[in-house]
Amino acid sequence: MTLFHLSGLAVEIPGHRLLDDITLDLPAGRATALIGHNGSGKSTLLRALARQIPARGTAIFEGRPLGAWPARALARRMAYLPQTTPPAEGMTVRELVALGRYPWHGALGRFGPADHAAIARALSECGVEPFADRLVDTLSGGERQRVWLAMMVAQEAGTLLLDEPISALDIAHQVEVLALVAAMCHSQGRSAVIVLHDVNMAARFCDHVVALRAGRLVWQGAPRALMRPETLQRIYGLPMQVLTRADGHPIATPA
Repeated sequence: MTLFHLSGLAVEIPGHRLLDDITLDLPAGRATALIGHNGSGKSTLLRALARQIPARGTAIFEGRPLGAWPARALARRMAYLPQTTPPAEGMTVRELVALGRYPWHGALGRFGPADHAAIARALSECGVEPFADRLVDTLSGGERQRVWLAMMVAQEAGTLLLDEPISALDIAHQVEVLALVAAMCHSQGRSAVIVLHDVNMAARFCDHVVALRAGRLVWQGAPRALMRPETLQRIYGLPMQVLTRADGHPIATPA
């Protein structure tokens, strides 16, 4: 099943084309990584998918033109987490997670049993229930990122769009967050599109990989096919070698 169908997608700013003729299908029910150099267009593509910026060309989401979705209906199906999350000063974890219910009842609507149940499920699923009453600002980076994911889960959106969700985290929390997202996809049928810088993390936790370079699609496929020296050199423009860990996972390093 196809989550997004893109054909001839392009994004421009005065004097510069950020994305050029992106044509691809992204699978549903899978974790898809967007990889490539800095400035390759990864975040721009994610923002176009999230309808955060205007784009030309064809974009179909769940079989319906992306531009034809009413805002609230789209928010019930898709959740977007930017690279820099907004401040949550003075908010508890439970209060932040509860913001995920906005698409279902609006700013002034009263919470009902379904809202409270969705929040409780999200807190539990993302492992943040033990500190639900703590202030978000008092949490570690990894804990805060799981809280933001819990907000997206409470939104009950089937598709999660995540822009560099592990960029500010240490290695342990990077693994923790990506493992959580992968589990959401594999056990619950959610879809995720994730901007990542680390090709090894993309290969380990994602089911499908899309590589961009200078605003163009240069490769897409399965992680095993990605982890080949010739493929990596095509994407990154430098010689790479691929080693195999004791547990069988491939690791790419510059040659």
